[in-house]
Amino acid sequence: MADPIRLIVGLGNPGSNYDKTRHNAGFWFVEELASQYGGQFAPEKRFSGEVCRIQIQGESIWLLKPMLFMNRSGLAVRQLTDFYRIPVTQILVAHDELDLPVGDARLKQGGGHGGHNGLRDIHAHLSPDYWRLRIGIGHPGDKSLVTNYVLAQPSKTDETLIRQALERAADHSGLLVQGELPKAMNELHRKQ
Repeated sequence: MADPIRLIVGLGNPGSNYDKTRHNAGFWFVEELASQYGGQFAPEKRFSGEVCRIQIQGESIWLLKPMLFMNRSGLAVRQLTDFYRIPVTQILVAHDELDLPVGDARLKQGGGHGGHNGLRDIHAHLSPDYWRLRIGIGHPGDKSLVTNYVLAQPSKTDETLIRQALERAADHSGLLVQGELPKAMNELHRKQ
């Protein structure tokens, strides 16, 4: 049994020109949870982002979308976790993942940032022991194409696959808030 999740952070970039880009898959996940559980995001300056509080199986969960651009996400996460005294092991960060096929979603705890600027900044503000929901967006095939790729809109087919993966992950949110992360991981990974 792991610590129950109390904060779910979706990584992305603020602004309508980024809304539909692959790099905003983390935002899409927390928006999916807010939609499923009747939550509304509201700007919160003291947390440098938009926040939402939802109830999942009787547990109160914070959702956060940092509004500082990807490479400064860690400040928003630290501001909220410091204020509510949420341990790093009770944080789940949802982010786009180049190293997974489109439509895959994987849970893991800890590890390196893998060159992801949002994770790199969170590492700078917290220990790396938080949980991650890695949302597969595929890889463009050449390292030099990565920046344009993540900041572009996926094809309709790819977007459908990504959103289906987010729905599958959201279906396991009850296990996340109960501290059943290994079980959630097994079930989610088995359904890929």
